[in-house]
Amino acid sequence: MKKTFLALALALFAGSAVAQEPQFPRSAAEDTKGYMSAEYWKIWNAEEQARIDADIEKYRKADGEIVLANLGRKRDVKIEQVEHEFIFGAHIFNFNQLGSKERNDRYKELYGTLFNRATVPFYWKEFELEQGKPRFATEYRDTEEFWNNCQDPHSELHWRRPSTDQIVEFCESKGIRMHGHVLVWGNRKWQMPYWYKNLMSEEERASFSRYFPNEPNRWASKDVHSKEWKYMSFDESAEAFSTFIKNLDTALENRIKQIAEHYKGRLHSYDVVNESAEDMKDDLIPENHAASKSRYGIMNGDYPYKSLKWAEKYFPKEVALNINDYFKKPTYTEQTNRLLERGCKIDVMGLQMHLFDLALCQGIADGWKVQTPSQVREYIGYANQTGLPLHLSEITITAPSQDERGLMIQGIITQQLYRLWFSQEKMIGITWWNVVDGCGAKKEPTVSGLFTREMQPKPSYYALNQLINKEWKTNLTVKADESGKVQFRGFKGKYRITYKDKKGKTQIVEYELK
Repeated sequence: MKKTFLALALALFAGSAVAQEPQFPRSAAEDTKGYMSAEYWKIWNAEEQARIDADIEKYRKADGEIVLANLGRKRDVKIEQVEHEFIFGAHIFNFNQLGSKERNDRYKELYGTLFNRATVPFYWKEFELEQGKPRFATEYRDTEEFWNNCQDPHSELHWRRPSTDQIVEFCESKGIRMHGHVLVWGNRKWQMPYWYKNLMSEEERASFSRYFPNEPNRWASKDVHSKEWKYMSFDESAEAFSTFIKNLDTALENRIKQIAEHYKGRLHSYDVVNESAEDMKDDLIPENHAASKSRYGIMNGDYPYKSLKWAEKYFPKEVALNINDYFKKPTYTEQTNRLLERGCKIDVMGLQMHLFDLALCQGIADGWKVQTPSQVREYIGYANQTGLPLHLSEITITAPSQDERGLMIQGIITQQLYRLWFSQEKMIGITWWNVVDGCGAKKEPTVSGLFTREMQPKPSYYALNQLINKEWKTNLTVKADESGKVQFRGFKGKYRITYKDKKGKTQIVEYELK
């Protein structure tokens, strides 16, 4: 059975810069050091806290009942939760990349103790650095030795993109659920492979630089597209890039098929399509047309629909197929509902929330109306219109400064938002994005982790540990009745039930509370 995280934390993080585990206030009265402003606590007031608590009780807990055979005279029964139903995830993009065995071991220990699901990277750009050579298997460049001797890890093409077999095997060895991110995304900066122009004819490659003059040096959005491209019709763009569109269709289907055949059902879910809602908003993805005029550039026609259909065709039925986006307006809901109406298998709707801006996080502490309970409920209300389970798939909360107050602000915001998200009826999971400071993508804040670059825990880590492994984990001793019946109320998930039988022998029963 898994060791408790509290014991592990004491061993792993001895000598931490945090001398004592901090406590996180939930009211102005408890906030004796004034980490947050009076205006902040007016927003996160007692009424809101009570509502959150009530919704957690309603949506995250259930009543359990089990009859134990051959129960002994002493009817004390120990009930221990060993696994949450709810997903507490993080990406695992820095696997073996932190520069020393000690740091890497600390990082790995988080999975299965704090996090019960790992997001595995399948970004096409780095997953297939060379055309036709997907990086399933571990090569020397993926080893701990390589990264421990790497002077400038951020300069390596596969930084934050480890080969996937080693991660899958690691997670399976610890019983950690896995989520694949991402199969199809039009973004040329983060997703499209370095060699993708090989899919174009010579003529198409020559014209591409005219239509997209800033390729590949910056984010490809509407402002880097030429006017000529902007005013081209879908028919004209389909004709101009007919070879590319045909080959991209084939390449994407083969990519999905290849990953599905390699892993079958070993990963539990995938983000099939990422950040396509804005294309839909701007009418850049006409249904049943050869071409899509994505904000990222030319894409194959109707690509969200096709991608979901390919995924359904090749992945086992038990694998959850997700759509994922950051877009906060009704467009994302409208797109998802339309894809459902067209017969696409979408099992989960992913929602992103990144507080990258240091000043914004300070502003939240000062009482700015950002990510307030009412705003979060409104946002989730739009998503609820699909009827799908919701996964808060990428979240970032940044420390506004590195002094005591700044670190505690990050911790308090983390605590409050996790409680609110956890209380939402349709929510099935929350995934923290960058776990370690200084290990995010370029231009992302270097101080948004739960740990320092040296893998020392920050207050934000303790905020999550207190919630996940203490407040939201059920551990009870109850008495069975004379018939051996045990009743209890607890957080949904898997349990270990221990009792003595009539011969005084310890019996252990596994139980799942749904």
